[in-house]
Amino acid sequence: MMKQFFCAVAVALLCISCSSPKQKAEQDMFVSVKNGQFIRNGKPYYYVGANFWYGAILGSEGTGGNRKRLCQELDSLKALGVNNLRVLVGADGKSGVPTKVEPTLQTAPGVYNDTILAGLDYLLMEMGKRDMLAVLYLNNSWEWSGGYGQYLEWAGFGKIPVPAIDGYEAFMNYVKQFPQSEAAKRLFSNYVNDIVTRTNRYTGKRYTDDPTIMSWQIGNEPRAFSQDNKEAFADWLEKAATQLDSLAPRQLISTGSEGKAGCEEDISLFERIHQNEHIDYLTIHIWPYNWGWVSEDSLQQKLDNAKQKTEKYITEHLSVAERCGKPMVIEEFGYPRDGFKFEKHAPTVARDSYYESVFGLINKHARTGGLLAGCNFWAWGGSASLPTGHDYWKPGDDYTGDPAQEAQGLNSVFSTDSTTLSLIRNINAILSCSDESY
Repeated sequence: MMKQFFCAVAVALLCISCSSPKQKAEQDMFVSVKNGQFIRNGKPYYYVGANFWYGAILGSEGTGGNRKRLCQELDSLKALGVNNLRVLVGADGKSGVPTKVEPTLQTAPGVYNDTILAGLDYLLMEMGKRDMLAVLYLNNSWEWSGGYGQYLEWAGFGKIPVPAIDGYEAFMNYVKQFPQSEAAKRLFSNYVNDIVTRTNRYTGKRYTDDPTIMSWQIGNEPRAFSQDNKEAFADWLEKAATQLDSLAPRQLISTGSEGKAGCEEDISLFERIHQNEHIDYLTIHIWPYNWGWVSEDSLQQKLDNAKQKTEKYITEHLSVAERCGKPMVIEEFGYPRDGFKFEKHAPTVARDSYYESVFGLINKHARTGGLLAGCNFWAWGGSASLPTGHDYWKPGDDYTGDPAQEAQGLNSVFSTDSTTLSLIRNINAILSCSDESY
C-alpha cells in the first residue's frame, strides 16, 4: 500500500512537470466516443468522478441554496482530480413528502421553480470555470426525487404510495405502470424539451452548446419493474434517447441503467437497450450492501466476496460493451463505513479497500485502452454536517451524498475522510498522466 502511494505521488509530480495548458478547438471540448473510448480534447478520457446529485440545489439562491458551499465543494473535488460529476437536474412534485428531496424543480407539469433552474445554471457555470464535466439525469425510478411516480400521479393514476409509509411493494406496483402510460411518458418528454433547450442565464450559452455537459441521461436507475413491461420499457428508452439526441447532437446520451439488476435480471434486455444508435455508452451501478453481497455485520468479513462479485458483474457487462463497441461507466457504487456506522468519525477501512479495487480496474483499462472508461463513487458529502437526533434527511438539514430515503452518512464521502480522499487523489493523478501519455 505504501509503495503504491509513493508511486502515485511520483507519477503526479511527473505529470505536473510534463503537461501544459493547450488551446483546443471548441469541437474538441465536447466529449465524443471513438473506437470504444471517450475522447476529450483529442485524447482518450478515463476518470474517477463523483455523484453530486444536490449540486443544482446548492447553486440556488432560494431555499436549500448555498453558493459559498457549492464553490467550496467544487474546489475540494477539483483538488482531488475529480472532473466528472453526476447531477440530478431537479426533483418533481410538491414539497412536504416524507423521504423526498426538496425544494423541487418541477412543481406541476411544465411549471418550474426558477430558483432551482438558476441553481443549475450557476452550477454549470462554476463547473465550466473549473474544467469539470456534468452528467445530468432527468428522471428517477425511485421516490426520492419524484420521477416515475410523480408523472403517474399527474397523469391521473392516483396518489403515489410512499415507501416509508406504504412499503416498497405498494410503491413498485404503482410505478411499474410508467412504461405503459403514454400520458405519463408524454409529460416527461415535454420536461426533457423544456430543460435541454434552455439557455444559461449566467453564461449566455444554450445548454446544447455547452461542453460542460458531457451527457444527458434519461434517468436514475430506469427500470421496467415487471417482466410484462420489458417491451414497453425498451421502446420508451429508445424514444427518449432519440429525442435527446435530436435536441443535443453534440453531447452524449446515456440511460442511467444499473445493468442487469435494472433490467429484470435480463442481460439481453440490457444489451438491446444499449445497441441503440442514439445511446453513446453503457452504464452500470453496483451496490454490494443493497444487493446482499455483504451485511451490516460482515462488511469486512465478506469484503473479498463483494470484490469478486463486483468484478464478475463488471466482466459480464463488459462483454455487452464489446459487442456494442461502446465504452462503459460504473456511475454508481458505494460501501458503508466500518461497523455500519453513520458518524463522520467512523473509520472506512473496508470502504477504502473496496474503492481501491474498483479504481484499479479503471486504471487497468486506461493503461490498455479498454472499454471501462470511468466510475463515479456514491457520493460526495463534502463539508456537510450530519443531522442530530434523527437519521433521515429533513428540510433544513445539510445535503449529504445520501438522498432523503437513506440514513444520512450511509455512503457519503466527507472532506474529513482523509484515507479515502488520498485514494481518489492518487488514482486521478495516475489517470491524468495516462491521458497525457497518448
